[in-house]
Amino acid sequence: MDTTVFKLEPFEDHYDVGDDIGSGHFAVVRKCTHRETQQTFAAKFIRKRRGGGRKGAKMEEIVKEINVLRCVSHPNVISLHEVYDTKLEVILVLELVSGGELFEYISEREALSEEEASAFIKQILEGVKHLHDNSIVHLDLKPENIMLLDQNCTSIKLIDFGLARKISDREDMRAMMGTAEFIAPEVVSYEPLSFATDMWSIGVITYILLSGSSPFLGDTQQETYHNITALNFSFDHDLFKNTSDLAKDFIERLFVKNPRKRASVDDCLNHPWIKPKERRETIARRSAMINIDNFKSFMARKRWRQSMRVVSLCNRLSRSIQLRKSTDTLSSRNTLSSRNTLDEEVSIDFFVTAL
Repeated sequence: MDTTVFKLEPFEDHYDVGDDIGSGHFAVVRKCTHRETQQTFAAKFIRKRRGGGRKGAKMEEIVKEINVLRCVSHPNVISLHEVYDTKLEVILVLELVSGGELFEYISEREALSEEEASAFIKQILEGVKHLHDNSIVHLDLKPENIMLLDQNCTSIKLIDFGLARKISDREDMRAMMGTAEFIAPEVVSYEPLSFATDMWSIGVITYILLSGSSPFLGDTQQETYHNITALNFSFDHDLFKNTSDLAKDFIERLFVKNPRKRASVDDCLNHPWIKPKERRETIARRSAMINIDNFKSFMARKRWRQSMRVVSLCNRLSRSIQLRKSTDTLSSRNTLSSRNTLDEEVSIDFFVTAL
């Protein structure tokens, strides 16, 4: 990518920066307002890796994400406005998507028909079709990356293109990337990735949406990987008792181990669960309902796990800070004169050990 398209002037000269609205491994997303137009955006501040350190994203990885975003323009895909480059960060000014996760919106519903569910999946498919038509594979499709544009509409936006890649028939791309319960068998087996890799993830998303259960999730990551490669899933009667055969067929065409035989995005868009061809198919979708009670439970468990991860992270940070302080204290006291008593030295040692 030609880095001359990066703006080098201070970002704050043009934008007022607001509250944090999200974060990632090396990035934080903040709401910002363009001073001249008063238009609001989401600014993704990506920390750059410097020298031989590991605390930051590699510049080539940041450039890959920018290259992908510059190639897309679709109602169901987040858009890139402009890019700033500073000494420490690259700042991506993105379309503001403020409606929250699609799954959070659905969890607040009292009921959802398959007709409504398939309409959401159709929007995801249309966004993915645009990506695939532009030789882009997302590689991290999951509920957290499927958002609503704002709180007043049900328009879907695909977000987070940090793992997305442009691919070609001549390229043999293999990588262990993505989120464990959503990745395809070829990812686990370290085989070539393709557009079909995204389609498997859409199958997992649809399965969860209809049942409130994750099809391949095990008690450990290794068990999850085994379930994926062994195609170890089922349509449990208690979870799918109100699910149409059309919906099950849609999922089964995506849970195919051989990527070449897996349904493509065009196959899915023409599937009768997405695009009914007969009146009975329309009626089947309208009368079938997702398992909303189990879906609500699934989302509650997910929120609990996320809160536990936050607590665990805060505890680790707190322990790290305390240990650093205690080590500094010990170091400074060791420089004092030898008049320090044995009792003082023992108390310091105990303090460090007890942490």
